[in-house]
Amino acid sequence: MAVDVEPRGSTIGAPKRARPKSSVVWVLAMLGGVAVLTRAVDPSSLPWLRNLLIVFGSLLVEAMPFILIGATVSAAIEVLVPASAFARIATLPPRLQMPVAAAAGVAFPVCECGSVPVARRLATKGLSPGAAITFMLAAPIVNPVVVASTFVAYRGRDTLWTMVLGRLALGFVVAMTVGWVMGRLSSGELLRARAAQVEAHEVDIAEARWRRFFGHMTGDVVFMARFLIMGAALAAAIQTFVPQSIVDSVASLPVLSLIAMMVLAFVMSLCSESDAFVAASFTAFGPAAQLAFLVFGPMVDLKLAALYMGTYRRGFLRTAVVAVGATTLVATLWIQVIWG
Repeated sequence: MAVDVEPRGSTIGAPKRARPKSSVVWVLAMLGGVAVLTRAVDPSSLPWLRNLLIVFGSLLVEAMPFILIGATVSAAIEVLVPASAFARIATLPPRLQMPVAAAAGVAFPVCECGSVPVARRLATKGLSPGAAITFMLAAPIVNPVVVASTFVAYRGRDTLWTMVLGRLALGFVVAMTVGWVMGRLSSGELLRARAAQVEAHEVDIAEARWRRFFGHMTGDVVFMARFLIMGAALAAAIQTFVPQSIVDSVASLPVLSLIAMMVLAFVMSLCSESDAFVAASFTAFGPAAQLAFLVFGPMVDLKLAALYMGTYRRGFLRTAVVAVGATTLVATLWIQVIWG
């Protein structure tokens, strides 16, 4: 299969997310709101507020270093790695493309938002659509930064290796299953017309490389920090205001607990570098339900839904939600049966 090699200096990335200044305003406004609330009210006099701030602050402190690491690695790949490094996968036999594409997430760690334009580029370069989708779904879960963050989030717990290795294995299995489901489509049937038109020069190669690196890195940090703040606030609010009896009743139901955590992951829209710290905070839910959160969220959530609709043709999002949800549910049900 012939593979077009991009001109020297082209990168794998798509144009950066729109309105970075508005993201900065969002982050500063949310942090400012927390500061004003803390200043206006004495947290020590209100137990619920003290608990809310403790949970919220601990999640931010633990997760932010991994967001910085993930953004740095993603920016380095964006600027330094040419698309041809990924496009070589297209020269492999079709049966090998999906497992190799899934494993490529270990060597090329990109976040879930960054994996979408990379998968689009791979499909236009001759990689089978199934393999491109497999890479897109696997990379945010199997990459070393996410594995490390999951390890840190669960360190000291009996379920440490169940969560770390279980997330890694399920990420491979779910990604390859969905890639197989999508494998019957051609690139023309998968991509929107605009997304299929890959330009030779997406960036000005005359621009200083270091400037592009820091531009991508800061943009990713601000973008992901916004969702981390909202997710940490929601997690803290649930643990503070939702009666423990309700949480326990949902967590004790074999199937409903898994679905509830997947829905929560979809709504929270956390980045995969930080979601393990939020999942670990839901101690009422067992390992299977927390794995459902950690596998489903990086593959399908609110922010990804918008990216999918803009990149792929109508029906892709519905198929992705059903395929990822069903495979994750079945896999985690087996884990729930084995480990309880």
